[in-house]
Amino acid sequence: MNLSIGIVGLPNIGKSTLFNALLKKTVADAANYPFCTIEPNVGVVEVPDERLPKIAEIVNTQKIVPAVVEFYDIAGLVAGASQGEGLGNKFLSHIREVAAIAHVVRLFEDDNVLHVSNTVDPLRDISTIETELVLADLATLEKQKDLSVAARAKATKEEGHRADAVIKLKNHLNAGNPARTLRLTDDEAEAAKDLHLLTMKPIIYVFNVSEEQLLDKEGTQKRIEEILRSLPLSQDDSPVGAIFLNAKLENEVLALDESDQKEYLNQYGLEETGLNRLIKKAYETLGLISFLTGGELEARAWTIKKGTLAPQAAGAIHTDFEKKFIKADIVPYSTFVEIGGWTKARDAGKVQIVGRDYVMKDGDVVEFKIGA
Repeated sequence: MNLSIGIVGLPNIGKSTLFNALLKKTVADAANYPFCTIEPNVGVVEVPDERLPKIAEIVNTQKIVPAVVEFYDIAGLVAGASQGEGLGNKFLSHIREVAAIAHVVRLFEDDNVLHVSNTVDPLRDISTIETELVLADLATLEKQKDLSVAARAKATKEEGHRADAVIKLKNHLNAGNPARTLRLTDDEAEAAKDLHLLTMKPIIYVFNVSEEQLLDKEGTQKRIEEILRSLPLSQDDSPVGAIFLNAKLENEVLALDESDQKEYLNQYGLEETGLNRLIKKAYETLGLISFLTGGELEARAWTIKKGTLAPQAAGAIHTDFEKKFIKADIVPYSTFVEIGGWTKARDAGKVQIVGRDYVMKDGDVVEFKIGA
């Protein structure tokens, strides 16, 4: 599965600057006026994984294929976007099917960078975007047919669950609440999936801070925690995902080679780039892990959900593999590297042979055995 993230936020908060940094090159026109992004920018970014080069070295392959993240950067939203204000709902459709939303929020003060509301107020700005997403979702729900009593009598169970979900969601959103905070039954949640509601998606807040705020980690973190405490939790009461970074700095850092990057980041007490932290936070928020394959052809990382069974993991490589799955050979990454590859792992009895009920773990190095 490919991880996809939609980037949203008000104009002039650093969205396109962040997008440029994520792609390590300028592909979006970061200008100091609203709506400079007039078409959705889509970029594919490799997921950093220091395990792959080591596996490639052991299996003697030159080809490394990391997992990837697709980022969708859309035009800055403003109040009334769901009704067509600014460049409006034209762009909301572009993020209907992403797995998560990265909501970029301006925390930095800079008189040289205009704010659409003239003042920096993170909670107000978050509320503005959330309101527009809620209104866009309500417009989606209004298109769904209400089942009459007679229609319900003839409806399938799934249609009934969907109708129940739509009614609950309409009431919840009309009260100004995002869909992710509504507790639906498992059947209702499953039936509502293909609605692709924006406010049902997991959200990661990306606070764009100044260099001074970046240096004052403790103070900045405290301020962000205060903001987050004022926001609604998800339906399972899990904490809201958030990171902070300086988008301009990210652009500068990613123009350097790896050793210079580390030195530059060290000046701000950072161990890794905002890109890495955002991707890790996305994996954490969405409950994703990676399993690894390594052979003469390539060393590769594959993204799956936590709790995925071995046959479904095989299906991530090719859909036929799930149906024809027989068994899988598994070696934990640390063991694979320590012992020196498949042959030595088998000789030492370190390969675990698993069947259909095996739950995949992050960092499993795998060879699937597939029938004809």
